Amino acid sequence: MNIRVARIDDTMGMQACNLQNLPENYTMKYYLYHLLTWPTLSYVAEDSNGRIVGYILAKMEEDLPEGERPHGHVTSISVLRSYRRLGIAKKLMVQSQEAMAAMYRADYVSLHVRKSNRAALGLYRDTLGFTVKDIEKKYYADGEDAYAMHLSFAS
Repeated sequence: MNIRVARIDDTMGMQACNLQNLPENYTMKYYLYHLLTWPTLSYVAEDSNGRIVGYILAKMEEDLPEGERPHGHVTSISVLRSYRRLGIAKKLMVQSQEAMAAMYRADYVSLHVRKSNRAALGLYRDTLGFTVKDIEKKYYADGEDAYAMHLSFAS
């Protein structure tokens, strides 16, 4: 398994992975915006044949209020079902988090997760150390609530 920085020519594979796994889907323009604006924050996992089997789409938060420290945000992460429970999502998360801290001096990273997504909650909370900061009511298009989660980086 190879984890590397996502490139423009990966967007089709990233989108295919997203469409197969997640109800929240994005336009190609949205992937391109992330990759062009924050080229060091999004990563892909590829199998031995070069097929994308997972990705993380991440960014730095923009338009911060005066005095607020820079922080990153995980827009989307997905791993194909047949490649789950192999530590790929954790590796993608860690790579992106390290880049946020090193390249942009981020203080923390945030993300949203469906309240019903127990596997993701286990990864974020139990494995990576995220904490729930808030519950965002009806965050998702289908009306499901989201946990707004946060992980501070060591200074």
